[in-house]
Amino acid sequence: MQGPIIVVFRSLFLGPFLGLFLLAFQAMAAERGALFKVSDKEHTLYLYGTIHAGKPAYYPLEPRIRDAVAAAPTLALEVDATRDPQAAAAAFMQHGLFAAGSPGYGALAPERRARIETALKAQGIDPAAVVQLKPWMLTTLLAITDLAKLGVDPALGVDAHLAGQVRGRTPIVELETLQFQAALLDRLPIDMQWKMLEETLEHMASGQQLREARELFDAYERADQAALDRIAKRIETDDSLVAKFTREVVLDERNGPMADKLAAMIQRENNAVAAVGLLHLLGKRGVPELLRERGMKVERVY
Repeated sequence: MQGPIIVVFRSLFLGPFLGLFLLAFQAMAAERGALFKVSDKEHTLYLYGTIHAGKPAYYPLEPRIRDAVAAAPTLALEVDATRDPQAAAAAFMQHGLFAAGSPGYGALAPERRARIETALKAQGIDPAAVVQLKPWMLTTLLAITDLAKLGVDPALGVDAHLAGQVRGRTPIVELETLQFQAALLDRLPIDMQWKMLEETLEHMASGQQLREARELFDAYERADQAALDRIAKRIETDDSLVAKFTREVVLDERNGPMADKLAAMIQRENNAVAAVGLLHLLGKRGVPELLRERGMKVERVY
């Protein structure tokens, strides 16, 4: 049985101490992705690395980014995908579907088509149900299918969450458009699209794609800088078709224009927040390094 002195000691000292400890622990545990503070001589911008799918446990976001968003005069996103679902559907119908009368899958050699259809069936996808999709669109669909195996949902993506938090209260600026993104993915020559689809199916069959996706989500969830640096290094050195396209088109080609728009935003206003996909913030050609090249002071918060 505890004596009254011990009870009082625990109540007066250990209780508050443990409470503060738990609050501090929760704050640290809630750090996810990457957060940068970018400044010029007069203004500051907070740059947050997001992920485009999520879990209920991701929310609420940790206090520093939550408070920064609440105080921001503007929230900049890659795209505000939930603002106009009809426009989003139109963009992907225009660039993601074979045109009427196009041979589509029928243009493939029979052996190649059979190989692709067999691989699709192995992933639980009926080839007849996706025959209208261009290979890049089907590759994207397969990536989303793999995400479900990790227990994450694109509807719970961090970008969409942030947009929902400020809509109607804070202006949302798009750094790109869905039309631009869809056209960019559709730009790959059709035979290269088929090769990328085949490579993706091979990576799914071997488990490589799922392992790499899990590695990215794990690094995001822990704000693990060392793990993110390893991912960046792999993307920089991987010679696979998917990695090369990711490196040269999905990242490098887009990072420069993003950095230009963010640099202009910093000059116009103070304490804006920009949230873009985490991979855009990594490596030597990531947006933070490009902003440094443009004369900005860039500090990594986590």
